[in-house]
Amino acid sequence: MAAPNLSGVLPRVLIVSRRCVRKNKFVDFVGEYHLDLIVGYGAVPVIVPRVAGVHTLLDSFEPIHGVLLCEGEDIDPSHYEGAEAVASTGLSPEELDEIRRLHASDSAVDREKDSIELRLAKLCLERNIPYLGICRGSQILNVACGGTLHQDVERELSKSSRGAVATVHMNYDNYDGHRHPVRVIEGTPLDRWFRESLEEEKKEIEVNSYHHQGVKRLAERFVPMAFAPDGLVEGFYDPNSYNPEEGKFIMGLQFHPERMRRSGSDEFDYPGCAKAYQEFVKAVIAYQKKINSSATISHAPKMDQELEKKRKIIVRSFSLAKNLYETRQVSPFKEEDLEAGAEFLESNTALSLQQEQRLKQVGATVRNASSYLKKLKMMEEKEAMARKLMRKMSVEQLSELLSFYHMMGQICSDVLQIRTTAA
Repeated sequence: MAAPNLSGVLPRVLIVSRRCVRKNKFVDFVGEYHLDLIVGYGAVPVIVPRVAGVHTLLDSFEPIHGVLLCEGEDIDPSHYEGAEAVASTGLSPEELDEIRRLHASDSAVDREKDSIELRLAKLCLERNIPYLGICRGSQILNVACGGTLHQDVERELSKSSRGAVATVHMNYDNYDGHRHPVRVIEGTPLDRWFRESLEEEKKEIEVNSYHHQGVKRLAERFVPMAFAPDGLVEGFYDPNSYNPEEGKFIMGLQFHPERMRRSGSDEFDYPGCAKAYQEFVKAVIAYQKKINSSATISHAPKMDQELEKKRKIIVRSFSLAKNLYETRQVSPFKEEDLEAGAEFLESNTALSLQQEQRLKQVGATVRNASSYLKKLKMMEEKEAMARKLMRKMSVEQLSELLSFYHMMGQICSDVLQIRTTAA
């Protein structure tokens, strides 16, 4: 039987199920609103069952064109702060017991689900697969990138926030009807999606809330999109991995836009509520086209083994230099590992002027590693001073500063690109 032509198949979005007990048996489920929106915008939801061992079988779910992670229990704190996580909250054992009693259905950690979802999140980050995290899914994304979580938002923020407005993040008596305001940050995707519903001065929308945990320290790669009155981050994204038309989408929302509907109706609270799913699926479709296009390119002639070996050595040399140049993280390496890239630069004449200039920037790092390390030490000292200063700034000041430097970075990148091309 001939293999199907995958270029004509709708893109696949993986969604991990949540386990519950029904009639004394475990049942896996996914909220239907998620499935309706994914199908409605042109993709196929593929449910990954939360059963033992599935985290070792994720290769069997390929091809993966997108991942949507949503509801679930609290994430095991060992994934982000280890044994210090609970101690650092300032909560007493009695308070922690009260939290577990009050939020019994959420506070029971599901380690299998944690394992499946963290692996999927990291896979998306490694391969730039579109990712949308809703509620717990946003927390998974933050933890996968090195961020941390509050063990209980309302109790922790009430102790640490001076002058902040107390916010109710979970109301069991008015579960689907409860709303609280969030302030949307200008220039973010959330701002564009809800623009017609935002007042010019307040920049606020009312969102639902079904969680007692939330982002404590936002991972460095992310930019906040919205804040609750108590300062909690209610939405964030990676601006360097956001361009739905090009298949790029990495985002987390603490609230549930798919459930923000008027009482007794399927009509959304705001026209922008479905936009997260619409733009996510747009990115999923573009990503599928991109990988299908790569797969259909005619096979290049195979290199002989010796040439392939040389190619891998040169690629590794530039990878080490790139890591040193861009991330400032020094990994153990041998001098000959870096010399291969330097020799390639000196002997190669087939590159364009633009390519040669860019590669020589990295090559200079290879040949002058000792002087670069001195500069790196100076940068670390400056970074320490900057961190000390920023700890004294408010959440709003930090958010505005982050947005400003992201804008300036984009401008610098554009100008540099123009000058490099013109050279």
